[in-house]
Amino acid sequence: MSWQKLLFIVLILACLTPAVSPPIALALGLAVAFTFGNPFPQLEGKPTKYLLQISVVLLGFGMNLSSVYKAGKDGILFTIATIFGTLILGYFVGKFLKIGDKTSTLISSGTAICGGSAIAAVAPAIDAETDEITVSLGTVFVLNSAALFLFPIIGHYLGMTQSQFGIWSAVAIHDTSSVVGASSAYGPEALTIAATVKLARALWIAPVALLFAFIYRKQNSELKTKITIPWFILLFLAATAFRTYAPSSILPSLFDSLVNIAKTGMTITLFLIGASLSRTTLQKVGYWPLLQGVILWIVISLVSLWAAVNLL
Repeated sequence: MSWQKLLFIVLILACLTPAVSPPIALALGLAVAFTFGNPFPQLEGKPTKYLLQISVVLLGFGMNLSSVYKAGKDGILFTIATIFGTLILGYFVGKFLKIGDKTSTLISSGTAICGGSAIAAVAPAIDAETDEITVSLGTVFVLNSAALFLFPIIGHYLGMTQSQFGIWSAVAIHDTSSVVGASSAYGPEALTIAATVKLARALWIAPVALLFAFIYRKQNSELKTKITIPWFILLFLAATAFRTYAPSSILPSLFDSLVNIAKTGMTITLFLIGASLSRTTLQKVGYWPLLQGVILWIVISLVSLWAAVNLL
């Protein structure tokens, strides 16, 4: 076994310990990516995606169904406004920067809902090419990495409450994994609120994918579209319902153990995501798609920050 593989395994084992927080895990993954590269490329893609989804489902065992319902019900108008506001703004920014329609659509969708999961759902619906998907994922990933480090610092500087930070991070950070990473670094209440709000927003993946499938099919009648349903969100709701209505004979410590496993899984996921980034991906992203992503990210971050502090 090479020293690169051995070190990689040691770092994954380190992620199993409380000493490695989600931001540190991402930093370690990025260090691997930019030094010797991921020696286990087979762990990228679907394995990392499935680990993320399993971890999200297990987080459901630590939440109450009434809280999930309340988060979705109370914030539904804000959710609709931010999602479709981001999509509309993304359309005009993409046109102004002369970015390809499909790349612009994917970046806007990832920013509006939940990063890579939204991109993965919308891409087949609009028949996006591999390079367009890679550029979009790369753009979202770079901004996710920045948010994971910056958001807790900004939150503490502004003196945000746990609730305010949870809502803000859920709306303004793209991927669920980075939302969980940033909010868990801020505090346990922030984590619960952020995960709940983020997954409530993620329920909009299917409607948005269907909307774009309809739009692009009208533009091209020969386009064959396919919608990816985010089944893990339904399993998350099922886990939450089970925790809510579970018989008293089930020990709370069992649920606590499942939540701890979920948090560890998220930490490992962030390490693997960081290790999967490459210079090639950054080169493919280019300046204009990244600029579009940055503009959308700044706008939604400022709007959601103001709303979290003043309205919600």
